[in-house]
Amino acid sequence: MEVREPSAKYLARPGYKQTEVGAVPEDWKVSKLGGHATFKTGPFGSALHQSDYVDGGVPVINPMQIIDGRIQPTPSMAITEQAARKLSEFRLSAGNIIIGRRGDMGRCAFVRTEEHGWLCGTGSMIIRTGPTLDACFIQRVLSSPPIIAEIENASVGSTMINLNQGTLGNLLVPLPPTKAEQEAIAEALSDADALIESLEQLLAKKRHIKQGAMQELLTGKKRLPGFSGKWQVKRLGELFDVFAGGDFDPSRSSTVRDERHPFPVYSNAVTDSGLYGFCAYSAYPASTITVTARGTLGVANFRNHPYTAIGRVLVLQPKLELDGRFLSALINNRITFVIESTGVPQLTAPQISKYVVPTPTCAEQTAIAAILSDMDAEIIALDAKLAKARNLKQGMMQELLTGRIRLI
Repeated sequence: MEVREPSAKYLARPGYKQTEVGAVPEDWKVSKLGGHATFKTGPFGSALHQSDYVDGGVPVINPMQIIDGRIQPTPSMAITEQAARKLSEFRLSAGNIIIGRRGDMGRCAFVRTEEHGWLCGTGSMIIRTGPTLDACFIQRVLSSPPIIAEIENASVGSTMINLNQGTLGNLLVPLPPTKAEQEAIAEALSDADALIESLEQLLAKKRHIKQGAMQELLTGKKRLPGFSGKWQVKRLGELFDVFAGGDFDPSRSSTVRDERHPFPVYSNAVTDSGLYGFCAYSAYPASTITVTARGTLGVANFRNHPYTAIGRVLVLQPKLELDGRFLSALINNRITFVIESTGVPQLTAPQISKYVVPTPTCAEQTAIAAILSDMDAEIIALDAKLAKARNLKQGMMQELLTGRIRLI
């Protein structure tokens, strides 16, 4: 195996040595995985028959059921207990590792107690670690980008990568000197996973709460304190002047740039940036709404800064006092536009002008929009926190699995 070029940072660092897998601490070993573990490839497809499959039986675990280091069974991918007993040598035991051997490498999971007795599928392989290895640690190693790259380079298959026992057995892995250190590394990464999972659950909860709030606030089912009175039903054409964005002229956009006026184009109308940079068309005033007329049809976006609309974008410019944040949310959640044009699906200004929406006073619109905006801000902050936690975990894996950081 070719020796990797080490980072100068770690070559010069006392207590490290250069190995086939890069710089590692001097007391770490680099060993073939086959010297510390045994492998069992899943059964041939002919061993499983259509009549064996049932809903809610013994789960069969193929690569598609191994997601982000966890086993996520598919209810319809299960066999009867009787069929599973005939394939007992392929059944999983708590403490094993299951790894996908086809397609995307790196799909592997530690088998937990509740997954004991499930069946290794045709596209997977069982790894049974010896007494010197912590299975959770090895699962992390096999999921790390450098090791995945090594597996891909060594695996066979021109159209689809296939991992075999020989490749896995010859895989060189860096190993801390004690099982206790392996366990400590695995535990630290599990803590990072737990943080990520808690943030994912909280984010899903916040999004669900916001969806419920929109269902109540945007329909008038729930009224905010201080507001009463019947909402008025109006056509969009009564609330807005509706017109299409201009045609794109490449020669003009290539010579004139005005970074104050980004424009949406086609499906890019859902963002503040376009496909062609900036152009010289007149900017529409702020506090308007744009609606995509082609591509991702009917997506409304509130624009609170000057911009230039070109391409298949419809501009909704208010005729009277209203809150664009409220109206854009109302359009997205209360209107399903029906395509009337023939040929390429698209929306036109006359089409959307006739759609009706219930509207409260401008003051109530603003109050509702403020609540939804606060929810959006909280979701955005959580999203950023989740992204940071994921990046932190990736950094931890790189540092801990190579011994660059040692745990006490």
